[in-house]
Amino acid sequence: MRLTTYSDYALRMLMYLAVKEDRLATIAEIAASYDISSNHLMKVAHQLGVAGYVETVRGRGGGLRLAKLPETIRLADVVRYTEPDMAIASCFQPLDVPCAIGSCCVLRSALAKARDAFMNVLEGYTLADLVRPRARLANLLGIADAA
Repeated sequence: MRLTTYSDYALRMLMYLAVKEDRLATIAEIAASYDISSNHLMKVAHQLGVAGYVETVRGRGGGLRLAKLPETIRLADVVRYTEPDMAIASCFQPLDVPCAIGSCCVLRSALAKARDAFMNVLEGYTLADLVRPRARLANLLGIADAA
């Protein structure tokens, strides 16, 4: 199973904001830290704002910050939000492509269990867990004065 770039960027953005704590960060700053596209991050930031994960502050000196405590943001919830189509094979919804062996297929069941196991592991992690090496992450991302 592979997450989309969108989910990857969403998780990275949340991690950055968690390391930055309550201080504002700009999309350009986050993009530069990860060496990724700021255009893609703008879309991600907007959707994370709609979902209530990120607060946006407009105007001069504005930026982004977490809208929730990192301890309350479950990775599984973020992935479910950013990956609404968890169909890992064409026989899963929303695709539901007809299959010649569908009536007795064990593969579909095995893949469903694998997907569920993947999500169950993510249920056990919060954003706070991801940023435990805060000082090291801050250094790697070029964030000054992180606690």
